[in-house]
Amino acid sequence: MQQFEPFISFVPLAILILVFYFLVFRPQQQQKKRHIEMVTTLKRGDKIVTNGGFVCEVVKQEDNFINVRLGDNQVRLSKDYVAYKIELADDGDSKLTK
Repeated sequence: MQQFEPFISFVPLAILILVFYFLVFRPQQQQKKRHIEMVTTLKRGDKIVTNGGFVCEVVKQEDNFINVRLGDNQVRLSKDYVAYKIELADDGDSKLTK
């Protein structure tokens, strides 16, 4: 029985690591995956909100950037700074997609 005592002392630590993984790391990975998928599927005419709070309309996608219309100006925006997409429902209400 003395052989298993060191192993038994690590069981609570292993359980704590598993709980931490499922409560913190896994949700972050899933959220990042959904965000990357959302950014790569943006197309011309989609409305987005940047991390700075600007509401823009997508004009063209490039490798690392998106050309967007901001007011009367057209600017390049890094894909990293897209916060979420605004989807218009059939009844005209806005729905946010993160």
